[in-house]
Amino acid sequence: MNKKLKIMAVLTTLLIAGFIVTPSLSSHANAQLTQKKVFRLGYFPNITHAQAVIGVGNGDFQKALGDNIELKSLTFNAGPSATEALLANQIDATYIGPNPTVNGYVVSEGKAVKVISGVASGGAVFIVRNDSGIQSSKDLGGKKFASPQIGNTQDVALRKYLLDNGYKTKDKGGNVEILPVKNPDILTLFLKKEIDGAWVPEPWGEKLIKEGNGKLFLDERTLWQGGKFVTANIVVNPEYLRNNPDVIKKFLEAHVNETQWINSHKEDALKTFNVELKKLTGQTIPEDELKEAVSRLELTYDPLQETLIKSANDAFEIGFLGKTKPDLGDIFDVNILNEVLQENGLQSVGEVKNQTTTTGNGTSTAVTTNLRDDHAYIDAVYGGSDAQ
Repeated sequence: MNKKLKIMAVLTTLLIAGFIVTPSLSSHANAQLTQKKVFRLGYFPNITHAQAVIGVGNGDFQKALGDNIELKSLTFNAGPSATEALLANQIDATYIGPNPTVNGYVVSEGKAVKVISGVASGGAVFIVRNDSGIQSSKDLGGKKFASPQIGNTQDVALRKYLLDNGYKTKDKGGNVEILPVKNPDILTLFLKKEIDGAWVPEPWGEKLIKEGNGKLFLDERTLWQGGKFVTANIVVNPEYLRNNPDVIKKFLEAHVNETQWINSHKEDALKTFNVELKKLTGQTIPEDELKEAVSRLELTYDPLQETLIKSANDAFEIGFLGKTKPDLGDIFDVNILNEVLQENGLQSVGEVKNQTTTTGNGTSTAVTTNLRDDHAYIDAVYGGSDAQ
C-alpha cells in the first residue's frame, strides 16, 4: 500500500471511530436560525394594563411569540420608572402612560421611544376623603394631595386641573401640596388622614372609595371630548423595532387578541386578572371594587394620538418639558399594528401627520392631522360606543 493510501485508510478509521469532528455548515446555519431572541417587556400591575397582566401571567404572550422568542417581563409602579428603564436599555418595550412617553421621547430626542399601540382609555379619577371638607373646586386651596409619581400621567392631570381652577402648587408659590406616593401607600395615607385626596389610576380609585373613606370628586373622562383619552400606550425602543419587526408583530397580534378577549369575556377576564395580580403582588382586588373600576375604563388598541398630543401640551404648560413645545410628529409608528388589524379584518387606526410646534419666540409650524372621529371607528375599536 503506497503512502497516500495508508493516510486515507487511517483517516477513514478515525472518522468511523468518531475521533475527528468535521464542522457542518448546514447545522451551523440551522443553529443560527433557531437561536432564541429575547423580548424584554415592562408593565404595571394595574387594571389599566390588564392585557399585559393577563397575557404575561397566563402565558398567552409567550405562546404567541413562539419557542424561538423568550419573553422577559418587569413590573413598575409608575411611568417615569419605566421610561428610565427603556432609556437605559433595560427593557425593549413597555406599557406606559402618555406623559412619561412624551418625556422619554423628548429626553432621548426621539431616539428611544416610539408609540406602537394603544392600551387603555379612561380609568383615572380624583378621589377626596369624605371628611376633607372638599365639596367643589373652590375648596382645594391649602389642601394636600397625592399622585403616583412626579411627572406621571395622573400627576400631570392633577397639576393641570389645579392650574385651570386658579391654584398653584407650593413649589410654584401657591398653597396646594402634591406628594409623589406609590399607589398602595396612598391608601395608607388616606386612612391616616395625612392627605386630602389623590389623582390615581383604577383600581386604586375605587379602592380609596371602598377602603379609604373616599368619594369620587372627578372622573377624568368628563374633562375630555367624547370621554376618551389615552391612559396607557405601548412604546418600544426604535432600534429594537427596526431589528426585530417579526417579534413586534407577534407581540402586537397577542396584544390585540388579548384586548378583544377581555372586552368580550369581561367576567372571566376579571377573574383571570385577579389570579395573575395575586401572583405579582400577593393580593387581589375585591370583586365589587374591580367591577366598579372597570366601568370607568375602556381597553383598546387605538393609541388615541390626538389625546396624547393634548397631554403633552398640558405637561408643557405646567413646565415639565422645557421652554420649547416639543415636536411629536414622529412619535407614532402604527404600521405594524395596522398590518395586524387589517389581517384580522379590523379597521386600522389613524395617524398623526404633523402638529403645531411653538418655540420660545412664538413662531409655529402648520398642523396637519389624519384622525378618525366617527361612530364606525369607535364601534370597531371599542366593540360599541357604549362599551365599558
